[in-house]
Amino acid sequence: MSSDNASQMPVHNPDQPIIAAAADCPPEKSKNQDKNEAKRKAKMEKFLAKQAAGKATTPDAAVAAAPKKEKEPKAEPKPKPAFVNTTPVGEKKDMTEPMADSYNPVAVESAWYSWWETHDFFAPKTGPDGEISSKGRFVMVAPPPNVTGKLHIGHAMFVAIQDSIVRWNRMRGITTLFVPGCDHAGISTQVVVEKQLWMNEKLTRHDLGREAFVGRVWDYKNQYAGTIMNQFRRLGASYDWPRERFSLDDMLTRATRETFVRMFNDGIIYRSSRLVNWCHHMNTALSSLEVENLELTGPTMLSIPGYPAEEKFEFGVMIHFAYQVEDSDERIIIATTRIETMLGDTAIAIHPDDERYKHLHGKFVRHPFVDRRIPIITDAECVDMELGTGAVKMTPAHDYDDYDVGKRHNLEFINLLNEDGTFNENAGPYSGMLRFRVRKQIIEDLKAKGLYVDTVGHAMGVPRCPKSKDIIEPLMKPQWWVKSKQLAEPAMQAVRDGRLEIAPLTSEMEWFRWLENINDWCISRQLWWGHRIPAYFVRIAGRSDDSCDGDYWVAGHTEADARKRAEEKFPGVEFELEQDPDVLDTWFSSGLWPFAVLGWPENTDDFKKYYPTSLLETGWDILFFWVARMVMLGIYLTGEVPFRKVFCHGLVCDAQGRKMSKSLGNVIDPIDVIEGIRLEQLHARLGSSNLDPREIKKAKIDQSKDYPNGIPECGTDALRFTLCTYNSSRRDMTLNVVHVDGYRKFCNKLWNATRFALMKLGEDFVPSTDAALTGHESLAERWILHRLNVAARNASTALTDMNFMAATTAVHSFWLYELCDVYIEYIKPITTPDTDAAARHSAQQTLFTCLDQGLKLLHPFMPFVTEELWQRLPRRASETSISISVSAYPEPRSDYENSQAESEFELIMSITKAGRSLTADYNVLSKSILFISNASNASHALVSAQSDGIVTLIKGCQSVTSLTPEESVPAGCALVPVSDEVAIHLLVRGQVDIDQEIGKIEKK
Repeated sequence: MSSDNASQMPVHNPDQPIIAAAADCPPEKSKNQDKNEAKRKAKMEKFLAKQAAGKATTPDAAVAAAPKKEKEPKAEPKPKPAFVNTTPVGEKKDMTEPMADSYNPVAVESAWYSWWETHDFFAPKTGPDGEISSKGRFVMVAPPPNVTGKLHIGHAMFVAIQDSIVRWNRMRGITTLFVPGCDHAGISTQVVVEKQLWMNEKLTRHDLGREAFVGRVWDYKNQYAGTIMNQFRRLGASYDWPRERFSLDDMLTRATRETFVRMFNDGIIYRSSRLVNWCHHMNTALSSLEVENLELTGPTMLSIPGYPAEEKFEFGVMIHFAYQVEDSDERIIIATTRIETMLGDTAIAIHPDDERYKHLHGKFVRHPFVDRRIPIITDAECVDMELGTGAVKMTPAHDYDDYDVGKRHNLEFINLLNEDGTFNENAGPYSGMLRFRVRKQIIEDLKAKGLYVDTVGHAMGVPRCPKSKDIIEPLMKPQWWVKSKQLAEPAMQAVRDGRLEIAPLTSEMEWFRWLENINDWCISRQLWWGHRIPAYFVRIAGRSDDSCDGDYWVAGHTEADARKRAEEKFPGVEFELEQDPDVLDTWFSSGLWPFAVLGWPENTDDFKKYYPTSLLETGWDILFFWVARMVMLGIYLTGEVPFRKVFCHGLVCDAQGRKMSKSLGNVIDPIDVIEGIRLEQLHARLGSSNLDPREIKKAKIDQSKDYPNGIPECGTDALRFTLCTYNSSRRDMTLNVVHVDGYRKFCNKLWNATRFALMKLGEDFVPSTDAALTGHESLAERWILHRLNVAARNASTALTDMNFMAATTAVHSFWLYELCDVYIEYIKPITTPDTDAAARHSAQQTLFTCLDQGLKLLHPFMPFVTEELWQRLPRRASETSISISVSAYPEPRSDYENSQAESEFELIMSITKAGRSLTADYNVLSKSILFISNASNASHALVSAQSDGIVTLIKGCQSVTSLTPEESVPAGCALVPVSDEVAIHLLVRGQVDIDQEIGKIEKK
């Protein structure tokens, strides 16, 4: 067996224990075997004698053994009674009640939020004269959710991220303002209410009229806005509620009208009849950003809103047909994916250098269905000779590319479509038909005329309305437009010169790519719910001026204001004012959010004090919908960027990688994750949605795949923490409820650790006035305080960098792997009543410091459980905060920095881990005896001093002996090297089969 000290240890695989050699065993082995055999025989004889005695006294009838009585099944544990919150609203929870045996999120999360709100903990803290803290200010306006039902997990993501950064700044002593609000969401909300109106009453908005319908939408808003705000409270969002805003309230309405009037008078807003993205189902225009593309790889039959469900139409094909050249037998073959638009063709374009068609320059073709001569034009910009037939039909009133060609060549713009999706009189014999029925009919008619060539599969994108799923059509409409290029350049320059930071870098690159290619913005929406456009057409008596002409329009906050402007513009004439019936694009008013919520255009105290804001945190998917427009409008209207930094987080997707969307039926209410829900209940929720039966059926299948056992009760803190642990700079992330449930177990770990620690502290424990070192701290204390420093530094650095994964990892690791798994276990022998009083008191003080500071480190991510546990701790005399939410966030202390203690204790932990592995490898799980060989007196002294702690950390360990460099390791030990100076030895003699263990090693 090995008897060498550590300085003479042989080189070998450190993960493979070294087995003591059998040759060194004592020679008395055979005598022991004889004695043991004799004992065994004696026991057997006694056993047989007892059996014989039993048979002699048992009647013959009962000789057969009675059947073995089956064990009764264990009774199911009685369910704990449901928690009932008895704390009056706004009052502090009673902390004199004993702590529960285990963590219950329902009980923990009750009462605290109303107490926080009642005490105005979330209001910005300023000096006696309203001055900002000397530490600075942090201002964030929360992205306003749409008032269309309830929040989903995507909203929980931005609450988790935003509120963590807000709470962290508030705890740093910075004047912090977090403004909540809700957006009216023009299209989305109107669609929902119109669906409900039809489903419940079989009425349309036109049946009610504008005023009555808008009243219905306000009723809907009042119902769901309160639900949404209560969801925010359940999620722990620390908003300054007295500053709550709604995008149609008086303050926002004033700002919206002021912006339109100012931009109209400055010539940035103008009126023009141009192509817009038209949704026939909702009868409104959409911006290009609001249109989604359905990518098809080939022929696909699609259902279209407004048609019977069984009637489908083919997409993903290219149709070839021929135009007859006028006064000739020659034909030109044309390819198109939208054959019905050929009724609006006003030119055939060819490349001027294409030899195939040079003889046709200046010629015409005849339209087969309407009386129209169509010119053949040459255009090198829009025609690729190598693509298709080299001849392209031009429909400038129904195609964006053709629109530009039509402008260059002064072509006729022929609109075919009515707003309801039927063809108008310009379509000739197809007038009054629905557009996609025209598609089918026109193919048949081309065949009849011998002009149809063929249909082939074609990969393409089909533009759709994300709300109605209708196919979008380019349509000529007089609308209000914003000249975007002159607003975009200052927005790009702000990023170039560092006034605005956009993170991550991928979002910054997209910022420039989009703004450099920005088009004018159509801000008209043909809706009733929203900010009605404050523009008035001046109808002069006796004249029939064109309403498309912007010269006959004025803008004003009110009709009286507009009349005054009209009188100035058209002095001495009789006129009437007609307000535009349309409303503004929702993103127009939302673009004013960061300054309008602070009182702009008035120079209010809030605006002067809190603008520009500090941070805009949002999803990357609305970087252009919203963020770019806020920056463009903010610079134009206020002269400053509306925020200093933009951070774009990833999107929470379902298990199939799809964005959470009400229209897909895959949204999860965060309250269902907090409280738990059965699969059957999830299915039932779909029944009350606005999805059609086919969509509901598919959504149920998806739910069964994603949540086969429903969703367990996880609590708010676990949900928030989980969402922050994801790499938030990634584009997409999939929420796994197993992860959330895992962090619920972490909350239980916090609960049990604090409960145990309070027992160790005792009822009479009084924390020291401050957390300064006494100079008498043990190695374990110095190590854990150093690790507390590391956690505080890493957490704050990560939060500064918006790296929430790193921040949560730093705090989680400190609590779980250092405080709970090591320090609390390590000091168990020290904190018993019979130990040295001074050592016990010092360990208790350090334990208190770690609990107090550790809960504060964790609070931004887990506000409820940390408040509950912190309120159960005793207080230092220097602690003036009555809530952890307004206490000081831990900062690294120079007196806690101790790299030597870290190095020394890491050696102790390495010994501990090696000892655990060694005892497990040899299955010596009780009364294990360990020896530590040391190559130096320094390591011997260190290990000797910490041997009791090592014993505590190795389950089943009976003793740890530190050997001096001169001492030999007892015979019969297995060893594992720990470092160049230290090895650990487990006494295995008499406890394991040596030959068997040697065989295992030889096999390896």
